[in-house]
Amino acid sequence: MANSLLQEALQLGETALVLLRPDRPDATRTAIGVKRGLWVSSAATDTTARMNAFVAAAEGPVFGWLGYDLKNAFERLNTLHPDRVGFGDVGLFEAKSVLEGPISLDGAASARSGRKDEKITLAPRVSKEQYLADVRALQRHIQRGDIYEVNYCQELYAEGATIDPLTVFERLVKATEAPHSALLHHEGSWLLCASPERFLQRLGDRLISQPIKGTIRRGSTADEDRALATQLAQDPKERGENIMITDLVRNDLARAGLPGSVEVNELCGIYSFRTVHQMISTISVSVDPEKTLGEVLRSTFPMGSMTGAPKVRAMELIDRHEHFARGLYSGSVGAVEPNGDFDFNVVIRSIFWNQRTGYLSVRVGGAITALSDPEREYDECMLKAEALVQALSNG
Repeated sequence: MANSLLQEALQLGETALVLLRPDRPDATRTAIGVKRGLWVSSAATDTTARMNAFVAAAEGPVFGWLGYDLKNAFERLNTLHPDRVGFGDVGLFEAKSVLEGPISLDGAASARSGRKDEKITLAPRVSKEQYLADVRALQRHIQRGDIYEVNYCQELYAEGATIDPLTVFERLVKATEAPHSALLHHEGSWLLCASPERFLQRLGDRLISQPIKGTIRRGSTADEDRALATQLAQDPKERGENIMITDLVRNDLARAGLPGSVEVNELCGIYSFRTVHQMISTISVSVDPEKTLGEVLRSTFPMGSMTGAPKVRAMELIDRHEHFARGLYSGSVGAVEPNGDFDFNVVIRSIFWNQRTGYLSVRVGGAITALSDPEREYDECMLKAEALVQALSNG
């Protein structure tokens, strides 16, 4: 990952996307420079058509990102807050260079940069008291039957921050070993993502989604670690959240795929990462070979694990109760192959940095249900933020 071509491109301000290979955790795929690009707002009336036309005309793989507010192109939704990071809603590009190879996480970026760590102090966008009040307000919507579940997120931020993005990303990947990690730079906006979650993969005529709902810390001993994994697997609240989102994703995939072909391949599986155990389900569906990327996204985006159920009503309440613009957070980055296959992650467990303004942001959240304890939800948010804060502080 830390190679001279990428370094030189970033110094020149080029767009670049580094994707960890989920099938090969020791390898990366890096797209450098824009040979041909599409940058489009969800406010455009032809967003999906332009995306489809761009992908259809591509001579090679297409790389890029989908911001959370692409939802506004699919539903009558809006966003009340400014996006301080600035990626925009959709960015797709064919790269000047595509590199495949082993990942190098040896601290070389730090040595080359000559920079010293700057202390980054993150402040919450809302107080703990406000967070708890927002969760209780959302639970009242659940009690009234407006929704069953909603993903509510908060932001930790700093202004005037300076970081070495490659170094921080190296730390983040080492600390988490998250299979869907990614580094993205575009016009001074940076994403340093350590995501464990796959949004959507297309392999031939099959679409696969793997929503995550359910998180618990790793143990300090082998016995404690096994006990915590078992506790997560048996937790009725966590299983209930996961099953609700699995049902939502089943519905999304049913709209995108062929009738009667949805399968739940695994329900509430427990997967262990460096810092947390996660509960993950796998759902798939057969899809018409002629179905375009835009058509699939219209049925499935954004990921159900980051919205709630019913999905549109949950997104309306997210826009009303959250105190920041999600931007690329809970959106997706990935690549589309020349044969139509694609793989996109869910942008979570991420650091966002606007190099032009110095604005730095970490966003964390979780599923709110009728059974949620607001205090525990707050603690889970802080657990998810730990690896990100440590990557910023080198410790």
